[in-house]
Amino acid sequence: MFMVSNFLMAVAKLINVVLSVYIWVVIARAVISWVSADPYNPVVRFLVQITEPLLSRIRRYLPPMAGIDLSPMVLILGIIFLQSFLVPTLQQIALSLR
Repeated sequence: MFMVSNFLMAVAKLINVVLSVYIWVVIARAVISWVSADPYNPVVRFLVQITEPLLSRIRRYLPPMAGIDLSPMVLILGIIFLQSFLVPTLQQIALSLR
């Protein structure tokens, strides 16, 4: 049982780190959208490719308000919710298996 418990704890920590990094990626994407960044720059293209699938889904349901795209903020709030709900839940399950 310790192996399963440790595995779940490691998965919870990994998910937390990945979600934290993705928040910073979304923030970087929002910042580059405010400046006229070169769309052929590999870093810009990477940021767009990794964030656009989720941001475009949010934009379908959330119209721009006064010309401001709020989809990055909604995505970050969703990620924070996952960090606050999913990660502690996995940690509690792992601790209960010990």
